[in-house]
Amino acid sequence: MRRARHPPARGELSRPGAADDQGSGTLTIPTGEGCVAIIDDDDIPIVRGSSDGRGLRVAVVTARYNDFVTDALRDGAVTALREAGVAVDALLLVPVPGAFEVAGAARSVAARGGVDAVVCLGCLIRGDTPHFEYIASAVAHGIAAAASATDTPMSFGILTTNSVEEALERCRPDPSNKGREAAMAAIEMATLGRAMSARMSR
Repeated sequence: MRRARHPPARGELSRPGAADDQGSGTLTIPTGEGCVAIIDDDDIPIVRGSSDGRGLRVAVVTARYNDFVTDALRDGAVTALREAGVAVDALLLVPVPGAFEVAGAARSVAARGGVDAVVCLGCLIRGDTPHFEYIASAVAHGIAAAASATDTPMSFGILTTNSVEEALERCRPDPSNKGREAAMAAIEMATLGRAMSARMSR
């Protein structure tokens, strides 16, 4: 399967049959800020998201419980979003009591409109009782259900660790920060949705 050596610019469509140096061409489509290219590889269409957050509106819902970890996750997420081009006035920070409340808040924010994606952050640390398993399962299912019900991308940045040490390893101020990873996943899924809409409207 032929791969283009140079990806098309943001908001362009690479399609076989048009002339360029790869034997295929690009068709510019009006996708708006923050939307990535739609790439056709031979006869198989490929729709991709991007890491370009310009023009996106993003909410960050963060559990306060275990804030010695979740504050660092939030900071990592906000840093990544800003670096990706999300404007300060396009960010919404939503603190909630604990991980269990994250899904409800994320659904509420998305249902009211005005955001293109929600980053969900929290930290669960295993204890001596089954409480950890119940909450972890409820949070995962809750976020998935909220995303489906509102048709809004929601990234899962809820740590589920066996110890405090494991949690601290995942919230360091570097590229391994799981809040940063969740933020970038949210951007990719939001831009993927825009790219899919652009393709369907051709």
